[in-house]
Amino acid sequence: MTPHELVAILDKHERWLSKRAGGVRANLAMIDLQGMHLAGSNLQSAKLSGANMSGCDMNKANLSYSDMFAAHLTKADMSGCNFYRADMRGAHMRGARLKGAILREADLRGGALLDGRSSGAQVLKSDLTGANFDDALLSRANLSGADMSEVSLSGADCQGAIMTGVNLSGANVKNANLSRADLKGVNLSGANLSGAVLRDCNLAGAILAGAVLKNADLLGAKLEGVDLSGADCTGANIARTAENFSLRIQRSLEGHYNWINSNGATGQRADLQSEDLAHIDLSGVNLSGANLKGIKLVGANVSEALLVMSDLSLADLRECNLSNATLDGTNFRGSDLSGARLDGAELGSVDIKGPTGKATGRMWPANLSEAKLIGASLRRTNLRGANLSGADLSFADLTDAILIDANLKDVNLEGARLDGAAMPAHSPDDED
Repeated sequence: MTPHELVAILDKHERWLSKRAGGVRANLAMIDLQGMHLAGSNLQSAKLSGANMSGCDMNKANLSYSDMFAAHLTKADMSGCNFYRADMRGAHMRGARLKGAILREADLRGGALLDGRSSGAQVLKSDLTGANFDDALLSRANLSGADMSEVSLSGADCQGAIMTGVNLSGANVKNANLSRADLKGVNLSGANLSGAVLRDCNLAGAILAGAVLKNADLLGAKLEGVDLSGADCTGANIARTAENFSLRIQRSLEGHYNWINSNGATGQRADLQSEDLAHIDLSGVNLSGANLKGIKLVGANVSEALLVMSDLSLADLRECNLSNATLDGTNFRGSDLSGARLDGAELGSVDIKGPTGKATGRMWPANLSEAKLIGASLRRTNLRGANLSGADLSFADLTDAILIDANLKDVNLEGARLDGAAMPAHSPDDED
């Protein structure tokens, strides 16, 4: 097709859109338009199915409601294009530029193309590999099953988008908004989701091996069957309810609740030794006396919880939020609390009672011996009488903490903040 012929078709299409005499809807289906200049063109509701538009300059063109089924758009410049409600099923957009494009409610699923040489149909996947969707609007778009590996979605708005089974491996999704999106079974291995908003999205069965989720917001996200162990979740806001875990763990937590509230008459003490409960939300829960030895609570929210006399020895509590929790008499021996938040927490001693319920006068202190608290926040934390022997508190924030009568033998306080902290009468240097 010559440029003159294309211009004539665009002119007639404009007339058709405005319902003027001589107007004809543009039908460019299966036409070779490679490298054509279509920037700023109005192709709303045009027929472009199967058209070859590879390398076209379509900057800020209007293609809303258009039929672009199985169109070839490889390396086309579609920056700022309007694809609102366009049918782009099975489209090939490998390496295309869609920065700032509007794809709201567009259909980018795979499509079936009838094969005239046989009675069958060929299923075409939407190939968006390496495309640039930075700052694009994809809210409520349907991208199910599309190949979006290595794409850039930095700052894109994908709220409510349907992206089940999408391949986003190696993608750049930094600061994108994916809240309420359906990402069930999505492949995000090696993807960068730093600062991304994934609130209330469905990530069930997603693959996150090697993914970067630094400072991402996953509050309310469904994470059934998701393994976060291989992802970098530093600073991420992730809260998984108990319903995200196995029935055995749910029953153990329920049984402990009954055990606590019936003074041991019903239920049983929770035994969650060595379980992986990373990023679980246990805020305000009473797990006093529970066996949590070796448990993994990385990034978990345990704020304002009751864990009196619980066994949390050898536990992995990195980045765990234990602020304002009651942890009197709790055993943290050898645990890793690096980067954990214990602001305002109570880590004092418990007055042991005898069989009759009377106080024996024997105090049972919280045990943090050999624990790692590197970079932990312990602002206003009550550590009166706690055993911190051999603990690593380097670069920890102990502003206004209470350490009166605490055992600080062989404690590493290099780089720690001690402004306003109430220290023991004798420093560790005074010990033999």
